[in-house]
Amino acid sequence: MAKGVAITGMGIISALGPDVPTHFNALKNARHGLSYPEILKTRHTNLPVGEIKHSNADLAEKLNIPQELVVTRAALLAALAIKEALNQSKIRANGTFLVSGTSVGGMDATEEHFKNFQENKELRKYIRAQHPGFSTEQLAEYFGITGGVNTISTACSSGANAIMLGAKLIKSGKAKRVIAGGTDCLSRFTLNGFNSLMILDKGFCKPFDKNRNGLNLGEGAAYLVLEAEGEIGERLVLGRLSGYGNANDAFHQTASSETGEGAFLSMQKALKTAEISAEKIDYINAHGTGTLNNDLSESAALKRIFKSEIPDFSSTKAYSGHTLAAAGALEAVFSLLSLQEKCVFPNLNFKKGILEVGLYPETGFKKKDINFVMSNSFGFGGNCTSLIFSRNGE
Repeated sequence: MAKGVAITGMGIISALGPDVPTHFNALKNARHGLSYPEILKTRHTNLPVGEIKHSNADLAEKLNIPQELVVTRAALLAALAIKEALNQSKIRANGTFLVSGTSVGGMDATEEHFKNFQENKELRKYIRAQHPGFSTEQLAEYFGITGGVNTISTACSSGANAIMLGAKLIKSGKAKRVIAGGTDCLSRFTLNGFNSLMILDKGFCKPFDKNRNGLNLGEGAAYLVLEAEGEIGERLVLGRLSGYGNANDAFHQTASSETGEGAFLSMQKALKTAEISAEKIDYINAHGTGTLNNDLSESAALKRIFKSEIPDFSSTKAYSGHTLAAAGALEAVFSLLSLQEKCVFPNLNFKKGILEVGLYPETGFKKKDINFVMSNSFGFGGNCTSLIFSRNGE
């Protein structure tokens, strides 16, 4: 059994709140953070979203960043989450590696000024913000990170893949400490895009429910501090990343295969990396978007991996909304909370099971001895990633 890479810090921000304790209380008490767009300027004010009710100016003020600087919303959210992770870990960012996942990047800034780029040269500084790496560079500059900087953009598995890459850097000896996670903000591009695919629920999403109608978009950021064994010292180990796997079913640009091939392969690889059998998994934080295709496909993959003995599982996207590239990182924090607090979080809004598969997620807050948690993140283009977190020492 692989011991895994140590995690000594974690930070998070989403529609549920500004820090880890607030998120745990929301999850424990089945309190979601979904509302309707106020900060995001859109005509789709009837669509529920997981929006953080702070303007960019508010966020910049919290971070003591001058408003005249070009700082994307994704970078602002990430900076707040990283600060919490660093404070808990009690390490300095200087000398660490940064691996950050994002899909939207600074797209919200470029779309706001797009029509005025030609006439107003001053606004052209926002053109570069569209590139996913732009926000990561801003984070590295803000924290003085000199060890190395990487950006991962693999759709909704970006945050999970960033954590996986961070672990691989440590395992290979190329890094001693890595700050890894993901960030994405709401934008008109993504809201309009998902709406055009007709996979947004006009009510609150219902993951794994027979009558599910689609997902709710959200925004947020979450980061972990990963450390090599010899660097931990006296710091508290929150848990370990014991297994990880990535696969691509190459089935469709925006849909999963009926058999969940990519999901099956990523879970299979994660179990192999962790050197444990499927029976060891105590809880699965499922991808569970609430769309017709995803939940059916993921259910099929779960049945293939776990056979008739499927562990407790639930989706937490009905709390925060689907935060795209940040989702895998948010749910990594949720997985660590599950280990620490010895609990399973409820799957909100579930009433009837999917007839084709007969799987039923946990619908109440449940205390349980948890030693291994699997977290799934599946993205457009078939990008599928599974992470396995374990208790310290396992």
